[in-house]
Amino acid sequence: MAFDEDLAGRVREVLADQSGVSEKRMFGGLAWLVHGHMAVVALNGGGLMVRVARADHEAMLTEPGTATMVMRGRPLRGWITVAEHACATRPTLATWVRRGLTYALTLPGR
Repeated sequence: MAFDEDLAGRVREVLADQSGVSEKRMFGGLAWLVHGHMAVVALNGGGLMVRVARADHEAMLTEPGTATMVMRGRPLRGWITVAEHACATRPTLATWVRRGLTYALTLPGR
């Protein structure tokens, strides 16, 4: 299953005014990078993967529909998955996309 094209379009709308954004197919989904740093991914199978500060990771897990991203059986602190239902509305999607964007903008330039 490929990433949700409708979700990708909605993420593009949220990021439309942000400079330095690029798209790249990754993890079977579509990732948005800001100045070369991954911020958010429309996942294969639906939902998002969002990059957050490690210090904020646990607090983000209290939000509905969230979980720690697991790759190859290993949990990745600083990466949150957001279920489709938890980013279905424009405001909730924008909140999650902006969280990823905000964190990516704190990383050193490339």
